[in-house]
Amino acid sequence: MDFDELIERRNTHSAKWDIMEEKYNISKEDGLPMHVAEMDFKPPKVIQEKLGDLLSHGFYGYFADYSNYHSSIKWWMKTRHNWDVGESKIFTVHGLVNGMALCVDAFTSSGDEIIMLTPMYHAFFNVLNATDRVIREFPLKLEEDKYILDFSEYKKLLTGKEKMLIFCSPHNPGGRVWEIEELKEVAKFCNENDLLLVSDEIHHDLIMPGYTHNVMAVAAPEINDRLIMLTSNTKTFNIAGAHTGNVIISNLDLANVFEEKMKTLGLSPNTLGLHMATAGYSPGGAEWLDNLLLYIAENFRIFDSGINNIPGCKAMHAEGTYLAWVDFSGTGMPQAEIKNRIETIAKITTVYGSVMGEGGEAFMRFNIATPRSRVLEAVERMQKAFKDLQ
Repeated sequence: MDFDELIERRNTHSAKWDIMEEKYNISKEDGLPMHVAEMDFKPPKVIQEKLGDLLSHGFYGYFADYSNYHSSIKWWMKTRHNWDVGESKIFTVHGLVNGMALCVDAFTSSGDEIIMLTPMYHAFFNVLNATDRVIREFPLKLEEDKYILDFSEYKKLLTGKEKMLIFCSPHNPGGRVWEIEELKEVAKFCNENDLLLVSDEIHHDLIMPGYTHNVMAVAAPEINDRLIMLTSNTKTFNIAGAHTGNVIISNLDLANVFEEKMKTLGLSPNTLGLHMATAGYSPGGAEWLDNLLLYIAENFRIFDSGINNIPGCKAMHAEGTYLAWVDFSGTGMPQAEIKNRIETIAKITTVYGSVMGEGGEAFMRFNIATPRSRVLEAVERMQKAFKDLQ
C-alpha cells in the first residue's frame, strides 16, 4: 500500500471533503479537512478483493451464518489483543455511536445520570443530549502533557443517581493508551458505585510504537459482570461507511436485555459491512495495519514538531489513535480568534475542543491520517496563520 498516494475524494459525497463550505465556510477546492475521523487511505487489499468478489457475483441480499464473521473477530482479538472472547455474546450494530446509544436505551431510564470523563468524543454528547438522561461530566486531570484519572475527586462528585460510565480506551481526543493499573481503577470505581461500564475501544488497533492497548475485559476481569465492550474495525481499516461495529457482553443477563432492545427496533446488520469486517480481520489486514501504524507515527512526529514550534501551541503526545489534540491556551487568544486563523487563513477544518465537554475549551482536534504531503502542508499553513507569534 502506498500511503503517500493522493486520492481525489472531492465530489464523492464524502462527509470529510464535500461539506467543508457548508460547515466551515471553507471551499473544498482549497480547504484541508482534518475534522472527520476517517483516513485518506484505501483499505487493505483483502477488503478491496472481497468487495470485488461480491460485485462480480452481483447479489446483495440479507446476510446469514455469522460463524466466519464471529470467528474472525475472536481470532483477531486473541491474536492482536490477547483477549479470549469465549462465549460472550456478540451483537452487530450500525457503528459504535449507534452501539452506545443502544446501551443507553437498553440499560438506563429517564432521568438517570451518565458519567463521561471529559474531554470526550463529541458524538457521544450529541446522542445523550437528544435523550432525557442527565450527563455528568467528570473531568480528566491534565498532568505533564497527558490526561490522568482522578478518582479521589470523582468520588466527591457522585450523587447516587449515576447508572453508567462511558469510557474511551484509547482516549478520544487525547490519545492516551491507558495502563492496566488505570483500567483497574475504572473497574473498581464502577464496582463500588454500582455502575455499568461501557468501554468504547474503537481505536484499539491504532496504537503507536512503544505502547500496548489493554482490553478492559482482560485488564480488569473483575468488571466483566457489568461490562459492555464496544469494538469495531471500521477505524482500523478505514471502512467507516460500512457502519459495522460490535457490542460484546459476557454477562448473559445483560446480553439478553440488549438482545431484546435490538429486536424491538428491528435492527439487522449491513451485509457488505460484515463481509468487509471479516476480510479485514485476517493476516492480510494485520500486515497492512502494521505498515499503517509506522506511517501514522511519522505523521505525528512531523505534525507535533511543527505545531510545537508555534509559540503558545502544544500538541499533546498521542500514544494511540490518529487524532492530534492541540492546546492553544498558551497563545492567550480567545477561541474565536484561534478558529478564525485556522479556518480563514490556514483553511483547515478541525473539531472544536469546546464540543468535547469540560477541559476541551482551549483545544482543537486534527486528523493526521492522510498522505504525508498534506501533513507537511497543514504544518506550513498553521505556521503561516500564527506567524506573528514566531
